[in-house]
Amino acid sequence: LQKILILLHVTACVVVGKTLMILFPNAMRRYILKQGKRSRMNENPKFSYENWGPTFFSFKYLLFVLKVKWKRLEDEAHEGQPAPNTPVVTFNREVCHLFDFMQDNRPLILNFGSCT
Repeated sequence: LQKILILLHVTACVVVGKTLMILFPNAMRRYILKQGKRSRMNENPKFSYENWGPTFFSFKYLLFVLKVKWKRLEDEAHEGQPAPNTPVVTFNREVCHLFDFMQDNRPLILNFGSCT
């Protein structure tokens, strides 16, 4: 049911976005460039709007967003259910998964905190 709701939501957003790109191309260009500025995509001079702007609200965009959102459903933890095997980043900036740290039948303890 959650996947169907996500599919409907993302599809509606893509349809509205694509329609706005057709009706108001200059306004949508400014909006997309503003979003690119937030994500720092605009900082690479070799990566112009013409390279990535038109891909917004395309069919590939729809599939990518669906894939990401559906994958995030698997990362949710629920009481009484097995823990998700979420990706984690080590101090060396290597990406691995939570279960990679398990050893035999020993419990895996996660300690979250901060040092100031």
